[in-house]
Amino acid sequence: MHLTSASLKSVHLKPAASATGAVVLLLAAALPLPLLANGVDPSGVWLRDDGNARVRIAPCGGDICATNLWIKDTSGGEEVGDKLVMTLKPEADGTLSGTAFDAKRDRRYGMTLTVKPDGLSTRGCIARVLCKTVNWTPAQ
Repeated sequence: MHLTSASLKSVHLKPAASATGAVVLLLAAALPLPLLANGVDPSGVWLRDDGNARVRIAPCGGDICATNLWIKDTSGGEEVGDKLVMTLKPEADGTLSGTAFDAKRDRRYGMTLTVKPDGLSTRGCIARVLCKTVNWTPAQ
C-alpha cells in the first residue's frame, strides 16, 4: 500500500476520530508486509535458548529489526544495541523467509523465521551451507 496525498484525501473520517484514524492508517502502512500478509507477527521481546541474549523484534521501516537489549556474555562480540535488519516475505508454510543484514559484521544471511505457539525459531545461513537454528521464548 502506497499512500499519497490524494489517497489520504479520499479517506473520510469523522472529525472526532480523524486524528486517531490517520495515525492508525499511517501505522498500518508502515508495518512490514509479512505482518499484514499472513498474520505472522514475530514482534516482541524474546530470550535466546542459550540464555545469552534478550532481543526486541519490531518493525523498522519496511523491514523487521532484531535489536539486542541485553547480552550476558559479550566475549563473542555481541553487544547491547546490535541490530539485525531482516527483509522477509511470507511463505506458504507460514514461515517468513528472506535475508538478514548484520551491519556490525557487514554480513548478509539467508534467514527463515518461524513463529510457534510457544516461541519462535530462526535459521540463518551463510552461502546456504553454514546454517544455525536458534530457538526463542517470549520474555516475561
